[in-house]
Amino acid sequence: MTATATAPAKKASSRRVKQGGLSEVRAGWFTKVLLGLLVVMWTVPTLGTIITSFRTLDDANTSGWWEVFYKPEYWSRLTFDNYIDAWNGAGASSANFGASFLNSLAIALPATFIPILIAAFAAYTFTFMEFKGREVLFILIVSLLVVPNFVAFIPLQNIYNNLEFVGFPKVWLAHIGFGMSLAIFILRNFMTTLPRSVIESAKIDGASHYGIFYRLILPMSVPALAAFAIFQFLWVWNDLMVALVFLGPGENEPVTVALTSLKGQLGQGWNLTTAGGILSMLVPVTVFLVLQRYFVRGLTAGAVKG
Repeated sequence: MTATATAPAKKASSRRVKQGGLSEVRAGWFTKVLLGLLVVMWTVPTLGTIITSFRTLDDANTSGWWEVFYKPEYWSRLTFDNYIDAWNGAGASSANFGASFLNSLAIALPATFIPILIAAFAAYTFTFMEFKGREVLFILIVSLLVVPNFVAFIPLQNIYNNLEFVGFPKVWLAHIGFGMSLAIFILRNFMTTLPRSVIESAKIDGASHYGIFYRLILPMSVPALAAFAIFQFLWVWNDLMVALVFLGPGENEPVTVALTSLKGQLGQGWNLTTAGGILSMLVPVTVFLVLQRYFVRGLTAGAVKG
């Protein structure tokens, strides 16, 4: 009786064990329904934006985008002209979206790579070098994450005016300063998980801190560097407030500022705005897809020890 009673129990328990000893728990109907609703809520606005970007101005102003699915007369009027007009700055606005694209790259690339380099040096110092007040200084830097960036706009603008800064350097310095705390936090937590035996062996062989940093730490920290690069690039690329305060509309405006002017003074160019929004999404989506394999690994490293 004992053998026959325990046999079904073993079979039932075996169904809940996956490879690696992790138990498998099937999602219930409530979880599936909730996730389905979240997916629909997330994708419907994006779908509406995509459809509107192919519609004419008259159709976009007089009917809903969902009518395309059950009114075939709208199908023949779908066009790529919105993308061409948005890129060239034609139609309801004179904004040159193509030039704004280059401006966003000129802003986002330095504002991403410079804080990564500086934060990597700082994270190495906090992890592998001993000095008085190290933990207090690290906590002070990380605590700056709770400070909203807009409280520093007026002091920064006064400093820029006194130093006569103009153009992109104003935005670079603002994004570098605002993103430094998060960069140091992510990189330092990742570096604490690196094997110290490798570092000690390099020191025994006579390697300096610079040699250890460039030849060992940087190559092993690629996942964390890529994770922060995704965060920083997406933040800078999609930023509107910092760009409006320190650059404003004009020849140096990024895509976020150009998008606000695509609809024109009377707000009638929503077809161009949606087309410009889709164009502006291409770069960050590409960056995320290229670096996504490092994303989870870089963020979770250092979160759990043992």
